[in-house]
Amino acid sequence: MDDMIHGILNVYKEKGYTSHDVVAKLRGITGQRKIGHTGTLDPDAEGVLPVCLGRGTKLCDLLTDRDKTYETVLLLGRVTDTQDISGTVLKSQDISGISEESVRAATAGFVGGYEQIPPMYSALKVNGKKLYELAREGIEIERKARAVKIYGIDFISMELPRVKLRVQCSKGTYIRTLCHDIGMKLGCGGCMEELTRTRAGQFTLETSLTLSEIALRKQERRLMDAVIPVDAVFEDYPRLTVRKDWEKTAKNGNPLPGKAFAGMDGADHCRGNVRIYDESGQFLSVSRWREERDEYHIIKMFYVPQ
Repeated sequence: MDDMIHGILNVYKEKGYTSHDVVAKLRGITGQRKIGHTGTLDPDAEGVLPVCLGRGTKLCDLLTDRDKTYETVLLLGRVTDTQDISGTVLKSQDISGISEESVRAATAGFVGGYEQIPPMYSALKVNGKKLYELAREGIEIERKARAVKIYGIDFISMELPRVKLRVQCSKGTYIRTLCHDIGMKLGCGGCMEELTRTRAGQFTLETSLTLSEIALRKQERRLMDAVIPVDAVFEDYPRLTVRKDWEKTAKNGNPLPGKAFAGMDGADHCRGNVRIYDESGQFLSVSRWREERDEYHIIKMFYVPQ
C-alpha cells in the first residue's frame, strides 16, 4: 500500500524560514522524503509557497514558471548593497521633493517588458558559484540583464518614506531590484522593506496554511483535506479518457492518435494541451496534439506503475 502523499500543499512561508527550511519541516511533519518547493522566497519574505509531494514533485518546474503577485513596501531615500533593508546602507538621500504623482509616474514606467539586472545578493550561479557567495567575499561581477515582464503595479498607499505596492509579474522577477530601480528613477534611491507573495499561479494567500496549521492537521488526521491533487493544476486543460485497448500504450508514454480516446474518432481531437486519464479515472499525463504527426505527445508523465 502506498502511504506516500501525492499532490501540492499551499504553504504560507513565515518570516525567518528559507524555502529549504520549509521543505525540511514538512519532511518531519509528513514522514516522507519526496518533497520539493516551487521557487525561492528570501528568509525575510513571507507568503505563498506551493510545495510538491510525492508524484507532485514532477510539477516543481512547471509551477516555478507561473506568474506571481506580490505586495511590497518600498523604502525611499535609502540604497543598500542587498537592495533590501537587511543590507549595508550605501547612500541616504533627501526625499522631501517626492510626491505621490511622481511615484505613480515612476512605477507606471516599469509596466510591460523590463530588462532587469539581477542583484549580487541572489542565488543565481555564475561559473558554478552563487552570486551571493561572491558578494559575501566582496566580489562584484558584471551581470547580464534578463527580460522580465511586469503585468501591473497597483499603488496601494504612501506615507513617506514608505510606499506600498502590489506587483503582478513573470517568473524570475526580483522585487527588491524593482524597488531599487524605482528609487533610482525617482532620483532618491530606494530599497525593499517588506515582501509578501500573495499569489503563485493559481495558489493564493487565502487558501495557504502555515507549518503549524499543517502539523495540526496531520495530528488530527485531516492533512489530506489540504492536499491539492496533481491534476488540479491542469484543470483548464480538456480531459480525455483513453480507451481500454490503448491504455498500455498510454502508460508506456507512447504517442496516441485521436482514435485512442473514448468519444473521439480519428478526425476529431482537442488541439493544444490535454489531461489524459484511464477508464478508472487515474491521471496519466499531460500531452499535446502535434498537427504534423496527427497524434498526442506527452509533455509530462504522472503515471507510476504500482
